[in-house]
Amino acid sequence: MKHSILKKLTLMLLLGFLIPGISSAKGNAAKGQEKAATCEACHGKDGHSIDPNYPNLGGQHFSYLVKALSDYRSGQRSNAIMASFAVNLSNQDILDLAAWYASQEGLEDLSIK
Repeated sequence: MKHSILKKLTLMLLLGFLIPGISSAKGNAAKGQEKAATCEACHGKDGHSIDPNYPNLGGQHFSYLVKALSDYRSGQRSNAIMASFAVNLSNQDILDLAAWYASQEGLEDLSIK
């Protein structure tokens, strides 16, 4: 438990240094929703994928989404599909997309009826 908390704090601190100007900024969820139209093909509407080959983004932490998209864009994180989309994202696009997906309910929040 202690290790997990320390790991998360370290990651948050690193985000501040690795992505200057992005980690402390905020995105616009409404603009992110518009920009996410392409993402829906794999990640589903509102970031809830119906295909287990693609991760759920809805309800994910804002800082994680910013870091992941930034890493795909820079090539630090490798995935041929994501790299082709992320390479053209601006810092503001990343912030907006992260704000949109972070504002959605996570799967643990969705009730099964």
